[in-house]
Amino acid sequence: MLYWLSHSLQSYITFFNVFRYISFRTLAALLTAFLINLIWGKAVIRWLKSFQRKGQPIRNDGPESHLLTKQGTPTMGGIMILSSLLLSVLLWNNLANPLVLLLIFVAISFGMIGAYDDYLKLLKSNHKGISAKTKFIFQTVFSLVFLFLLQKYSPDSKFTSIAIPFTRDYFIDIGSLFFLWGCIVIIGSSNAVNLTDGLDGLAIGPTIIAAGCFTIICYCVGNAKFASYLQLHPVPNAGEITVFLGALMGSGLGFLWYNTPPARVFMGDTGSLSVGALFGAMAVMVKHELVLLIVGGLFAIEACSVILQVAYYKKTKKRIFLMAPIHHHFEKKGWSEPTIVIRFWIIAIVLGIIGLSTLKIR
Repeated sequence: MLYWLSHSLQSYITFFNVFRYISFRTLAALLTAFLINLIWGKAVIRWLKSFQRKGQPIRNDGPESHLLTKQGTPTMGGIMILSSLLLSVLLWNNLANPLVLLLIFVAISFGMIGAYDDYLKLLKSNHKGISAKTKFIFQTVFSLVFLFLLQKYSPDSKFTSIAIPFTRDYFIDIGSLFFLWGCIVIIGSSNAVNLTDGLDGLAIGPTIIAAGCFTIICYCVGNAKFASYLQLHPVPNAGEITVFLGALMGSGLGFLWYNTPPARVFMGDTGSLSVGALFGAMAVMVKHELVLLIVGGLFAIEACSVILQVAYYKKTKKRIFLMAPIHHHFEKKGWSEPTIVIRFWIIAIVLGIIGLSTLKIR
């Protein structure tokens, strides 16, 4: 909105020339999303509490302390993240860019899945919402719609190829299997963030870190000069994703203001499923799916801990971890919640730095 408005004002007021720069709009989007959450965060939390008398249902088989410290805390805080994100995007992004419109579609569609899941949990007063099968079907449908639209509107000649990190312009073309690959990336990322959301601030911290890393990646990929210098595969229109990511960082910071221990609101599936899907969608857009596995490595570790636990238990009736996802394992070992969260943030920062190194080490 402001981006389009600035075009008509540039000839009258020279200040509006700065709206042409992605870097300026990225910072503006970040600050806007942050301030939106900061201003109306308390009102949203009061609204969530008004129809969530018992708050988010707590797992009976989880850490015992959660039944005391987290009882009554409202969920569906992802509404704060998505609303501030989308408002900021509408203000600062170039909405004629098809990649931005596709990301808006992903945010809303996966947010709807998460909201319905959260609603069923509240309705049943149980931590189990949508069945895994139903959730997977919806995620697959929305992922395929996104991928087909991306193929239609993407000018990328290597759409069906997978880029290999730490190599110079080396791609593996997998043809029509790319749609299966894209679904795996998007759905896997969505559920990985969802599994990480188990402690106050645990998921949103690495989300902000990963968004910051992909802000740099998307800016470089979308800028022909930087892409040429770093020997990256350039993706037309990808620079505008940077502004979207700025808004995501800002909404994340604003949400973290209320999600720090002790949390006043939980992200819920409304936020975690949509944020995770956005990372997967962005990675597919800029051909950095394998780099996402590094940058979002903490999310991958959490997801793998659950997969390993379930598979090992089915085979041996024994457990690898005291409890999965792995952050609960450390809770069971006696680590305090802030200790786990901060140490996991440190791991996310280190993995983010390693992921960014793929831009130069080739």
